[in-house]
Amino acid sequence: METPMKSWNLAALLLILALGIFITSGGVEGANECGRVSPDREALKLAPCMSAAQDANAPVSSSCCQQVKRIGQIPSCLCAVMLSNTARGSGVKPEIAVTIPKRCNIADRPVGYKCGDYTLP
Repeated sequence: METPMKSWNLAALLLILALGIFITSGGVEGANECGRVSPDREALKLAPCMSAAQDANAPVSSSCCQQVKRIGQIPSCLCAVMLSNTARGSGVKPEIAVTIPKRCNIADRPVGYKCGDYTLP
């Protein structure tokens, strides 16, 4: 009887160690505003929004609105994406970019959400 119990204890210990390694190697500790994907990588998905993020009078494409709606489900991620190095490096103006959810008529957008020095209208 003692041998099967030792096997279960060893299996449980190995499972706990494996979970600990998984979590510390990219699970909970590897997460950021956008989960396990960096805001800079998410910013690449907003390429259809380029002109709308530089000019408040530019039309916003439907593909841009789809991406903004998807990313905007997590307001802190959308904010991090709009303020990311990738977005800024490509000429995005944060004060204009934060207006895109409203310009897309996204009803469940994070109105009043503070995004750095900017507030989502």
